[in-house]
Amino acid sequence: MNPAPFEYLAPTTVDEAVAALVEHGDEAKILAGGQSLLPVLRMRLNAPEWVIDLGRIETLRGVRDAGDHLVIGAMTTHDQVLHDPLVHEHALLVTKAVTQLADAQVRHRGTFGGALAHADPGGDLGAPTLALDATFVITGPSGTRSVPAAEFFVDLFETAIGEDEILTEVQVPKYDGWGAHYEKFVRVSHQWPIIAVAATVRLDGDTIAEARVGLTNMGSTPVRATAVEEALAGQPATPDAVQQAAAHAADGTSPPTDLNGDAEYRRHLATVLTRRAVLAAAGRNGT
Repeated sequence: MNPAPFEYLAPTTVDEAVAALVEHGDEAKILAGGQSLLPVLRMRLNAPEWVIDLGRIETLRGVRDAGDHLVIGAMTTHDQVLHDPLVHEHALLVTKAVTQLADAQVRHRGTFGGALAHADPGGDLGAPTLALDATFVITGPSGTRSVPAAEFFVDLFETAIGEDEILTEVQVPKYDGWGAHYEKFVRVSHQWPIIAVAATVRLDGDTIAEARVGLTNMGSTPVRATAVEEALAGQPATPDAVQQAAAHAADGTSPPTDLNGDAEYRRHLATVLTRRAVLAAAGRNGT
């Protein structure tokens, strides 16, 4: 099926893109990598009158070092993020998650910011950015504002981005010396995860000094597993200790029930995958 007819704009600056959004309002849709929007348009689940393509705004691409954090431009492709040495060195959890995101074709076209702005609760990037306390920089007609990850994801496919605003970059604090792992459970390779766990761990000898854990598809938004983090702090990095902490993975969550499994099944998976992810992040084999 072909999309309904629409007008196409390709601004070359953020200001031009924001001006177009202000002019066309809710009649417009933003096109980033197109991996989520184009199928929706082809199935005519949405029929905007205007499509505003951000692909020519070069200032929205790339990764740079900003001192105590990295800046990832919203239009940076997943493949660019995956192979960026700065991300691998300072935010390994992001690299681990992107490694398992879809397939090579999607990673070459899809964008880091586009996936996060889409805010699918089964998306692979929300939980890592939440666990890493990332900051989302949003630009609109009133200027630029920064939103912490804890406030960015509002509800199912809903974020803090206003109708006349654009996500321009994501700032990720540096986690030098932290181990990381992204554990994803799927029925078919490259599929959206039924459940996934993003974990990054800092060890002090054989003790877990700090841990950050995010959950994918355990609610209408990504979830920060703070109960697990608190239970892990100061504990030995042993399978038994990690298993006891992972038992809290589903605390406060509202996992969906669908054809892939009911809520109770997802709660069980969350505890199993959290144990695996934390042990792998800590460099333990789980035995």
